[in-house]
Amino acid sequence: MAAPRILLVEDDGFQRQLVTDYLAQHGLRPIPVGSGAELKRMAEQAMPDLAILDVQLGEAEDGLALARWLRGRSARIGILMLTSAGDMVDRVVGLESGADDYVTKPFEPRELLARVRALLRRAAGAAAPPPARISEVRVGTCMLDLERRLLIRPDGEEEPLTASEFDLLKLFVSHPNRPLTRDWLLEASSHREAEAFDRAIDNRILRLRRKLEADPAKPEAIRSVRGVGYMFVPAKD
Repeated sequence: MAAPRILLVEDDGFQRQLVTDYLAQHGLRPIPVGSGAELKRMAEQAMPDLAILDVQLGEAEDGLALARWLRGRSARIGILMLTSAGDMVDRVVGLESGADDYVTKPFEPRELLARVRALLRRAAGAAAPPPARISEVRVGTCMLDLERRLLIRPDGEEEPLTASEFDLLKLFVSHPNRPLTRDWLLEASSHREAEAFDRAIDNRILRLRRKLEADPAKPEAIRSVRGVGYMFVPAKD
């Protein structure tokens, strides 16, 4: 099995090489990247498994902008931010921009390694297809029948889904507990309906909430993530 592909974006050459060498010594395959433009070129050729982004890059696009760019193109990629010590704003905005985790500078190399490995495990789990035998998944108050492409309400009645509604629900079920951007959801959905482009996903989410939430005004299954998009939260047994 090929080693996970990691892109490390850090404009400080000394720090970039230091982190690259440390991760490589522990069996990982980090690729040092000196700028956001270089990251985009490499990601467009092959999306990495993980990106480590310094928030404060000395260029037009900082690490937060790069995190949004990456998340808009992949829900599976792991994103780890390197932030300044005590800068709560960077950490909060980073998570809202699509980052999965952060490490504050100066950091202990072993902590960075542990967080990198944790994100790689999470990304590998998200990429794994669901077992073939699973044909029904709980979504909100209903069961999603993946074979018949419909919802089954608690009273046993069947609730039909349009092709676009089913595709959207299937995307959510395949990426639980992960914030997904509107742009990515729209791009990943195979059906585009005749509705305003920038409201297409919002309108579909509204219809789905009416069908599967106990209280559509206070959604529990398909939640809004401010500044990012939406996230599917599976019901707890």
